Amino acid sequence: MIDFSRDYFALFGLPARYRFDPIDLDRAYRALQSEIHPDRFASAGESERRLALQSSARVNEAYRALKDPVGRAQYLLSLHGIDALAETNTSLPQEFLERELERREALADAHAARDAARLDALLRDVQSDATALESALADSLDVENWNAARDAVRELRFLSKVADDIEAALVDLED
Repeated sequence: MIDFSRDYFALFGLPARYRFDPIDLDRAYRALQSEIHPDRFASAGESERRLALQSSARVNEAYRALKDPVGRAQYLLSLHGIDALAETNTSLPQEFLERELERREALADAHAARDAARLDALLRDVQSDATALESALADSLDVENWNAARDAVRELRFLSKVADDIEAALVDLED
């Protein structure tokens, strides 16, 4: 099966860094799943079936974490002993919070007005900011600037939630 002591990056044979080729992750994921999928062990003993199930769950967990930019950054920081989303330090820059409050108000107004075009524009704006922030996050992680990376993860998580809320509002308008 798999070695549960290996970190997610090592599990997939990837370097422990933010930037990597997502195709390599997908390829390694499929290869691992083809080896350990519980269906391959359907006629095995109970302990082997349980180990296959645990291995598959671990591979799925690792894949989800590394596939998601925020999850990957959080995990990478955790390997260095940093909890990016620790409850004890949730501060974000005032300018960022003010901009996101304005976006939330614009989201509420556009949703109430059933203005899909405005919601689409807001979503593109948030996605653009998230892309720029991901690049800055990758740069911070590359040079091991853990504090800047931690702060970027917090902001990126916030932007991700705003994007999810805009997408939910768009779906609501379709109904």
